[in-house]
Amino acid sequence: MKKNIHRCAECGKTVESEKIVIIDNKPICLACIFGQTKPFKIYPVGQVRNGLTMKKKDLGLSGPKGISCIDLLPSQKRFMYKLEEEKFLTIVYYLHKTKSVKSIFKRGLDRKKVGVFASRTPYRLSKIGIQDVKLVKIEGTTLHV
Repeated sequence: MKKNIHRCAECGKTVESEKIVIIDNKPICLACIFGQTKPFKIYPVGQVRNGLTMKKKDLGLSGPKGISCIDLLPSQKRFMYKLEEEKFLTIVYYLHKTKSVKSIFKRGLDRKKVGVFASRTPYRLSKIGIQDVKLVKIEGTTLHV
């Protein structure tokens, strides 16, 4: 099986696609972005389910507003002790649909020109999002937020 190879726009090295990030429409290798930093593993504990999709112009989400469900893995039940007593949860999630990154862009509705760290864009190198949500109800290992 032939691997897809790219040339890094910064250092000029040729590397496999899984070691490339597209930033400002240019392929940049992970070594140029992260140096010698070692990645770490994060295992999922569940999956978010809702009807939201990205808007065509990347200005947020479209779809039914309201309740999302977080389906926790059955193995996570043991960690849910007294969860029903909480009103709000902080959810950390993986942005699996993120493809490329723009280092500077016009942010959401105010259209202010900013960098990734000055926004809530899902298009970020870490692919990690954080959101505070209201806990509506719990059914088994499904959280309604």
